[in-house]
Amino acid sequence: MAPYHMLAIDGGGVRGVFAARILDRLQQQTGFLDRTELLAGTSTGGILALGLAAGLTPAEMAKLYLDHSREIFDASLLRKVATGDGVLGSRYDNAALRKVARNVFGDRKLRDLEKRVLIPTFDLDNGDGPVPLPAGALRTWKPKFFHNFPGEDSDGEQKAADVAMRTSAAPTFLPTYQGYIDGGVVANNPSVAAVALALHPEGAGRSIGELRLFSLSTGTNSEYISGDHAWGAASWGIRLIELMIGGTSGVADYECKVILGPTRYFRLDPVLDANVALDDAGRVNDLYDWASRVPIQATVDWLRGFFLAPDAGAVNVS
Repeated sequence: MAPYHMLAIDGGGVRGVFAARILDRLQQQTGFLDRTELLAGTSTGGILALGLAAGLTPAEMAKLYLDHSREIFDASLLRKVATGDGVLGSRYDNAALRKVARNVFGDRKLRDLEKRVLIPTFDLDNGDGPVPLPAGALRTWKPKFFHNFPGEDSDGEQKAADVAMRTSAAPTFLPTYQGYIDGGVVANNPSVAAVALALHPEGAGRSIGELRLFSLSTGTNSEYISGDHAWGAASWGIRLIELMIGGTSGVADYECKVILGPTRYFRLDPVLDANVALDDAGRVNDLYDWASRVPIQATVDWLRGFFLAPDAGAVNVS
């Protein structure tokens, strides 16, 4: 069986620079991205996946974060007052992010990318579009997984810049975009979604025994809420958004460990040196430096021994 190589990258806002720097170091030692066939990413991980699929290097992606994070997450005093710092409206507008996305991708469509991609988002209204719903179909919100595999379900005609904006429209932080919000509300860690698409006949159409998946987080914060609380919506506030977006990552990790096993699946999820909120652009240089010191030898060994080795990890799956 020929291995099928996948990379999945979590969401995490400005912490995307942390993942980009780690990818740069791993690529320098192993060249594994040259063999990777499917790039899955959510939110900031989706931007990374799209950029890599468009031919940018991890170092170039890291530079984008270093150069533009502060302008993307920059709210004027007037906006902070008007929005109640994210309570009455989104903390930031999306003009700067939209400009960066369009500068990077231009009018390139998903079908124009060099690799297959899978980008989770959440469609707030499946009936708000040019094509009417079939008779009897339920009008509702739903997850949406953009991909560029050929076939009737392909999203190859979608613009990469628009997909990048949709997957990264984090509630309370950024406005909705074209009726979509951040894919982190359904799959902040897109690993299981990548496995599903790789197995699907209209995706890669592979068997479980052929899959090799490397999953990368954007760094874990040491967060907790002690004691019992009878909080309402105002008290939970942004805590609930971050909990909802970040809390799903561990579920996907557990599922992939069980489904694929240690020879076909590996996750790198370092703990950050200090807690960094997804919009804390002032820590972007710190994140880059921390990622430069993360121990990666175990990851390099797995990539060389299992991800890149032609027969390692192969099993018979009936």
